Amino acid sequence: MPAIRNDPPFPDDAVSNMVSGNGSRSAVRLHQLRYFIAAADYGSFRKAAAALAIQESSISRRIRDLEDELGASLFVRYSGGVRLTVAGQEFLRNARHALRQIDIGVTKVAAVGRAEQGLIKVGIFSSLASGFLFDLLRTYGQRHPNVKIDIIDGSPPEHVAAVRNLNLDVAFITGMPVWDGCEAEHLWCENVFLVLPDDHPLANKPDLGWADLASERFIVTDGAPGLEIHEYLVARLADVGRKVEIQTQQVGRDNILSLVAVGQGLTLTSEATTGAKFPKITYRKIEGEVLPFSMIWSDRNDNPACRRLLSLARSMSKSHLAAPK
Repeated sequence: MPAIRNDPPFPDDAVSNMVSGNGSRSAVRLHQLRYFIAAADYGSFRKAAAALAIQESSISRRIRDLEDELGASLFVRYSGGVRLTVAGQEFLRNARHALRQIDIGVTKVAAVGRAEQGLIKVGIFSSLASGFLFDLLRTYGQRHPNVKIDIIDGSPPEHVAAVRNLNLDVAFITGMPVWDGCEAEHLWCENVFLVLPDDHPLANKPDLGWADLASERFIVTDGAPGLEIHEYLVARLADVGRKVEIQTQQVGRDNILSLVAVGQGLTLTSEATTGAKFPKITYRKIEGEVLPFSMIWSDRNDNPACRRLLSLARSMSKSHLAAPK
């Protein structure tokens, strides 16, 4: 019977250091740990080999290599099998812990790869009150409940810069532009609506056109999408030969609607916003005005959860664009 070496117990981080190669010894291979644990559990190299579907000589050789690398005998060999030495008993506890941590890590990485877990940062330029984007994010959340979605408001240039720098995974913005360093794909369209007090003379007009709005005062937010609405109004009302009066208010998108309600001016919004009900305001569609929306992403982005969102967006877009209006 081989002599038992009286080696000191292993410190708690010994296995982790040896597995990762951080210690002074050679890196312990994972299969050596698995063979060692199996031999300890079965009390026999032969039974462990049968359970692992490998040759008994392979287990014996790998465990001998492991003992040489560690500088300690892990088993006492005898005719009926093997039993752990004192050093082996200490090593077993650490080996189980190390493999358990590795298995947990593998499971988590696999879940992220399947988009079961993770994080997506999404830039938006449209309301989430209703519409395509609302349906998209709700469906994605139902299918991938463990993926966290961070929503970031902002203007298209801000979002594109963030996507380009991989600070955003994807952005949903108006238009169908071409942006350097980004991929773009048209997904859906929304009608343009005028927001006005419910007692305004235009609230009950059957059909609204730009000529009806030429003498009105408009208000926009100083944040997104205020600048874009300002430019949109200037371009459209210039077509009917009028200079538009537009005031910028230092409030958010929701408070702009409240200012409309108290008579400070009119504003524009996209169709998705009309799903949000505010007291004392009315939404009226402007005939012939449609906003296209696109998603912007980087082909350098390898976030699996984002890739699933892009795929779902394409699938839902086909149904949305094919649906009768």
